Amino acid sequence: MANLVVWLDVPATDLKRAIEFYSNVLSVNIDRKDFPDTSIGVFEHRDYEVSCCLFTAKEPVRAGYGPLVYLNAEGRLGEAVGLVETFGGKVLQPEHAIGPYGYRAIVIDSEGNRVALHSSR
Repeated sequence: MANLVVWLDVPATDLKRAIEFYSNVLSVNIDRKDFPDTSIGVFEHRDYEVSCCLFTAKEPVRAGYGPLVYLNAEGRLGEAVGLVETFGGKVLQPEHAIGPYGYRAIVIDSEGNRVALHSSR
């Protein structure tokens, strides 16, 4: 089975400062990527290793917001999103493209946790 956890988004108020913090504290390379509507810092990783990125949060970073865990819904993202409310969750952001990284939907699970459901296609 593929990894259940496939990615993490870590919010940052100041992307430059966060890249400096994590690259030094964890002794890893973080590649800044600038897109038309946002910038991210991608932690070094190989092929299909689970990794993460830093992103500039649109809202102030606060307790309870924190990292966003991406869970694997490969090949069945639409079906998975369709089941969220049936089983007591809430869809915050329906399925949408995330550039070259595939597709995601952000949901609240039955216990109040915010998670992303992800598929490469």
